[in-house]
Amino acid sequence: MAADKQNDAKVSSLDENKNKSPDGGIGLEILQIIKESQQQHGLRHGDYQRYRGYCSRRLRRLRKTLGFKMGNRHKFVGKKITVEMISDSRYLLLVLMEAERAWSYAMQLKQEANTEPRKRFHLMARLRKAAKHSEKLEKLCESPRVDAKTKLEAQAYTAYLTGMVEFELQEWKLAMEAFNKCKTIYEKLASAFTEELAVLYRQRVDEISPNIRYCAYNIGDQNAINDLMQMRLTGGGGGMMAEKLEALITQARTKQAATMSEVEWRGRSVPVKIDKARVFLLGLADNEAAIAQTANEETKEHLYETLLAECRDTIQAVREELKSEAKQRERSSDGDSGKVSNLQFLHSYLTYIKLCTLVKRNESMAHTLQAKLKEPEADEDKRGPRPQDLIRLYDIILQSLAELSTLQGLEDDHTFQKEVSLKTLVYKAYRCFFIAQSYVLVKKWSEALVLYERVLKYAMEVQSKAKSLNNSLKDLPDVQELIAEVNAEKYSLQAAAILDTEETAEVPAKQQVKDNTPLCNRLETFRLDPGLVGKQPNLVQFPPDFQPIPCKPLFFDLALNHVAFPPLDDKVEQKGKGGLTGYIKGIFGFGS
Repeated sequence: MAADKQNDAKVSSLDENKNKSPDGGIGLEILQIIKESQQQHGLRHGDYQRYRGYCSRRLRRLRKTLGFKMGNRHKFVGKKITVEMISDSRYLLLVLMEAERAWSYAMQLKQEANTEPRKRFHLMARLRKAAKHSEKLEKLCESPRVDAKTKLEAQAYTAYLTGMVEFELQEWKLAMEAFNKCKTIYEKLASAFTEELAVLYRQRVDEISPNIRYCAYNIGDQNAINDLMQMRLTGGGGGMMAEKLEALITQARTKQAATMSEVEWRGRSVPVKIDKARVFLLGLADNEAAIAQTANEETKEHLYETLLAECRDTIQAVREELKSEAKQRERSSDGDSGKVSNLQFLHSYLTYIKLCTLVKRNESMAHTLQAKLKEPEADEDKRGPRPQDLIRLYDIILQSLAELSTLQGLEDDHTFQKEVSLKTLVYKAYRCFFIAQSYVLVKKWSEALVLYERVLKYAMEVQSKAKSLNNSLKDLPDVQELIAEVNAEKYSLQAAAILDTEETAEVPAKQQVKDNTPLCNRLETFRLDPGLVGKQPNLVQFPPDFQPIPCKPLFFDLALNHVAFPPLDDKVEQKGKGGLTGYIKGIFGFGS
């Protein structure tokens, strides 16, 4: 809520400062406002429900600010904004938010309609509602108080929403006319205003162009399919058009697949009877060409994922047929158990395509990471790519190559096995190279040097085996380039290792004298002791040595042995002579 109010404050200042023409007319940056609101409130991640909630909250705040309430909590009183009331651009913004709220609800229902077809009726109702609000906005902008730019933007916005309604109704001609009108207005606005606004207008034109070509294709323009394919490569046709474009391509391939009966691979012709496999194999060359032409890494990754998903679905369909074929073989008495069937060979071919696509995708990602790895880090706080990331990618590539060598029907194909082993050696060399680089980062010079030697060994082995398989090296990374890079890295590593040892060797010998004296006993003397940063630093002596301490004194009566006491015989005799009388006197004290 607080963020919403801050954004409203920004837009209000935009309305007051920027949305006035030089002649003082009321203005509203319609496209800029809706684009900023959409990006900040959910549409960056395709969350239309969040954006719809934002539009509702903003409408409530606008009505409260303008004092344009629809009754109270007990009763609804409908009000309409008239041309006479247009004294503030926020009245136009109110109608714009109503249209955006209805449009966002329609797009939310469109996402849900994939699993609940009944919601399509509600979707069309909300789209019509959005178009109705946009028409109302266009009529309000016809007021002489509103500047010319806002009038043109309102007309383009109305044409866009009208085209969306007709597009969903599959009224291709009407939709194309509406989209062309919208495109024309935005192109004129882009050429008349500043570069900042022109970028927004051109983005809207790029969004509309796939819809126009799709309408043209459905009207009968067969050349439009090529334009749609090019738009797909450049990342156009996102959102609502993406699904329709994929469906159109699949439909076109299905028509062509009727003429496809077999495919040839590794010198063997295999009949293709499964329709899904026909459609996939027919579009394989187009998909590979599209990936090769794409320069954008994000689009290329999307195309790779699409191709892999189609390949997995096709393999699953062939696997289901294999299960039924296996059951039929079990029932029949005569079966060639040693020979690979055509369906099994087709399964191997599709698996080969999937694994090769995985290798190419991971290799493309590895090239991108290598380029980023060589770039200097612009932001030290942000974590950049590391050699460990590339090691993981080459691990996946080697795993895919290991699966390639075990495909059924190719065990006796020695040429194929040699090609796979050659590719394995190449990627092992690259994997070993980046392992060595990871050791260089932690200054383990000897380990890194040994790994660089291993890379050279792999590279030399590849060069010796590649003489008989020249065609197999076309799609592989350049091994000669890797050898040159390894040699350069070896020299850099040796220099870094020498410098690292010299830093400690150049310290005065007096400071390097090894002494078993603990650190606590030589705090006054500076000495470079590498052992202090090791696992067992000599800080204090433990256990400590015994030290003499004063004990509590003991007193002995040594003079007692040399003292002669006087005789007491006379006193003893007196006690003996007294008898009973002396005893009684002693008790009562008379004898003292």
